[in-house]
Amino acid sequence: MLAFRLGFLDVGWLDLLDISLVALLIYQIYNLVRGSVASRVFVGYLLVYFAYLLVKALGLNLLTTILEYFISVGALALIIIFQQEIRRFLLLIGKSTNVANSRWLRRWVLRQPPAPEFITALRPVLDACKTLSAEFSGGLIVIRKNDDLEKFVQSGESIDAEVSKPLLLAIFSQYSPLHDGAVIISDGRIQSARCILPVSDDDELPSTLGFRHRAALGMSEATDAAIIAVSEESGRLTLALNGELFTNLTLSELEERLSRYLREPGRKAYQL
Repeated sequence: MLAFRLGFLDVGWLDLLDISLVALLIYQIYNLVRGSVASRVFVGYLLVYFAYLLVKALGLNLLTTILEYFISVGALALIIIFQQEIRRFLLLIGKSTNVANSRWLRRWVLRQPPAPEFITALRPVLDACKTLSAEFSGGLIVIRKNDDLEKFVQSGESIDAEVSKPLLLAIFSQYSPLHDGAVIISDGRIQSARCILPVSDDDELPSTLGFRHRAALGMSEATDAAIIAVSEESGRLTLALNGELFTNLTLSELEERLSRYLREPGRKAYQL
């Protein structure tokens, strides 16, 4: 194995690769927890670990033993403290690899029959968003792509009706008992209304974004669905995709981003 000498150390190419991968992992973890209280815990734990390496190198046996016990217990504490961040990290990995949505995996490994192709018309959704925006009526619309949304569907009131502009406007009317919460559209139909979505705990979100936007972002972090949020205060259109918010969109921008995302390879087909 090729190696070179750095002072009194023999450093090989595998050592450099190992260090680079660890540095990349730490950087990604920091990006994941940055801006939250968990980031301070993470930095504090790193400082304690570096202190442990230092006292171990100096041969301070008693202090080394104490820090070893602290670090071993601290590892379990970190799992508890960072459970939300770990879950988000694993979800991002799962969605980026898209293994669960592989047709080959579903058919031959998971023994699931191939799912049928559905066509969902987006034009009634876009027309409803245009009206809601003009009338400053809030709205939260979830459009399923591949992930199963059944537990979110069950949290609301069952509708099971064809997607239409009048029905969406009636649901989000301020006089409707269903206007709070989200509408979930799946398989070309409005499955449920007044649904409860997971709320993002991202501390970097601007204070101007309200509960609907946090719910849209939280849903996009947990699933691959496309979520449209219409602000009740400003009428602005926001689209949440894969843990990212696209704010202040025009109707044409919303249409372009939404149709492009939903037409990506997957289980469903969509048309305007």
